[in-house]
Amino acid sequence: MTTTGATAPSVVSGTTDLPKSSSSNSLGSTTGSTLAGNFQTFLTLLTTQLQNQNPLDPLDTNQFTQQLVQFAGVEQQLKTNDSLAQLVTLQQTTQATQALGFVGKTALVDGSTATMTKSSATWHLNVPSDSTVDITVANASGQTVFTGKYTAAAGTDIPFTWNGMGNDGTQWPDGKYTISATGKDVANNNVGIAAQVQGVVSSVDLTQSPPLLTIDGASYTLSQVKSIIATASN
Repeated sequence: MTTTGATAPSVVSGTTDLPKSSSSNSLGSTTGSTLAGNFQTFLTLLTTQLQNQNPLDPLDTNQFTQQLVQFAGVEQQLKTNDSLAQLVTLQQTTQATQALGFVGKTALVDGSTATMTKSSATWHLNVPSDSTVDITVANASGQTVFTGKYTAAAGTDIPFTWNGMGNDGTQWPDGKYTISATGKDVANNNVGIAAQVQGVVSSVDLTQSPPLLTIDGASYTLSQVKSIIATASN
């Protein structure tokens, strides 16, 4: 459409004193590496208690088995957490790589304010059903500079290009302009029309997570990019 106008305590049982462990091998440590290193220590303590139990008051082996299973479960959960952290880091790296690939390309994002350059500003409209569309264009000060009524078939990504010419014949200067579009279908029911704008990705901020693309002076995430528009070769 174009117009020209997001400490486990040690378990002590039995009648025999347990061997003392150094602080570096404490079972109360919450770090993954220490817990993994203490797994063998835990087995040694368990075996020692079993070997030195009182025959008249034997230790409950079922309880030891439960302790072993619980200890192994905690260790496995910590390893899972480490793996998830690595996946998050990998995903962030992938996002950064993808974002860098957008620099210099023309992207389409949700928005109603476009920059007119060389007397041409383009918006893309999503029209859910065949409609009569009323379009209003306002300048940066909020002043209405153009209005028009058009017939549009249902569709997405329908381009609307304005040449900067006001209804009174005034040629408005290059700058930022905001579009407002409302529609009526054949039964005269209101139709919601969403607008999108296009712009060149000028830079990427990799210090943010997810990375932010700068498009026409505004910041957008990768998920807000609807499509990449091919640039015609000379």
